[in-house]
Amino acid sequence: MKKKLALLMTVIMMVAMLAGCGKDKPSVYYLNFKPEADQAWQDLAALYTEQTGIEVKVVTAASGTYEETLTAEMAKKAAPTLFQCGNQAALKSWKEYCLDLSGTDFYKEMTTEDFNLMGDNGEAFAVGYCYEAFGLITNVKLLEQAGYTLADIKDFNSLKAVVEDITARSEELGFSAFSSAGLDGSSSWRFSGHLANMPLYYEFADDGVTSQPATITGAYLDNYKAIWDLYINNATCAPADLAAKTGDESEAEFGEGKAVFFQNGTWEYANLTDKFGMNPDDLAMIPIYVGVEGEEASALACGTENCWAVNAKASEADIQATLDFMKWVVTSDEGTQMMAEQFGPIPFKNAKESSNVFFTDANEYIANGNYVVTWAFNHTPNVDAWRAAVVSALLQYSANGGDWADVETAFVEGWATQYQAANAE
Repeated sequence: MKKKLALLMTVIMMVAMLAGCGKDKPSVYYLNFKPEADQAWQDLAALYTEQTGIEVKVVTAASGTYEETLTAEMAKKAAPTLFQCGNQAALKSWKEYCLDLSGTDFYKEMTTEDFNLMGDNGEAFAVGYCYEAFGLITNVKLLEQAGYTLADIKDFNSLKAVVEDITARSEELGFSAFSSAGLDGSSSWRFSGHLANMPLYYEFADDGVTSQPATITGAYLDNYKAIWDLYINNATCAPADLAAKTGDESEAEFGEGKAVFFQNGTWEYANLTDKFGMNPDDLAMIPIYVGVEGEEASALACGTENCWAVNAKASEADIQATLDFMKWVVTSDEGTQMMAEQFGPIPFKNAKESSNVFFTDANEYIANGNYVVTWAFNHTPNVDAWRAAVVSALLQYSANGGDWADVETAFVEGWATQYQAANAE
């Protein structure tokens, strides 16, 4: 009886040990930042698991909720091992979770450190894995049907003249000037983030701002109003409908030939050409003109919020598995092909050339000596809260007859409030 009991206990212990080993098997958990790239990441993760046996889980945060989702996920036992830390404000919040990537085999594949978030002692806490640009995506074919070419648009005044003429003839032409400037959460980031970059960029350029300021003046908010008014009064929908208009709807309006202009970025290329079957020859991207003196010499808005960080608090096995996966993504044929298609140029030795015409446009503006509109919105304090207030004010102004002064308040006073909240001791 004692022998049988001892044998049973041995079996139980072995099962427990095997179960424990199963739990300790290395894995990767990537909390993805970009909803439009979700399927591409899911497919690549599945392929890597098939090839290596290492589980790679990809979870994609809903648009505009990344910081909130990251906070919730990091509190879990099975926290992300790979996540986004896209700017200095995010680095301030998550620095203790960011592994120093310098010296890793993955990091040795990089060709530049220009877009990385570095520590005071040269630590590479987060690395920019792609570069992006945004502006006014233009359907060149429709523009020509309206009697214009890209050369006719050189600044805000010329853009306004073309847009308002298209609106005046929209029934005859069969299309509108702009796709809807939706203020639904899936779309509003285009205006509280990317469009808001325009007044921030010019203010910071004037004032020599290179790090997050405690306050802003809103010196170029009249320009912000001018381009916003142009968007909402010359679009596929009435301003009153903007609250419910989604990012997918705006994209579809452009992809289906219902609008000439669509404010968005280089990341839209794959969707427009694959999902909607648009001809690359019919696509171009021009700068967002807002009426600033000398803006005819501007280029596209270029930068990145796409910076990878590895969770320093993960197990050593999971950290190594994550680093191995990251290296495979930027060195393998499968990984670099996906990155080229979804993200364009990547700063790694094995990067594939992108067929994305929007990057061709971005590079051409720079080659011609135009100044790059850098991503000033990366300095935004408490970014989600600040943007939410700006969106709310934009919605009141656009759809409910509100006062533009409320947008200015949300922009300027909201910045100071969120800076204080983010920097409270």
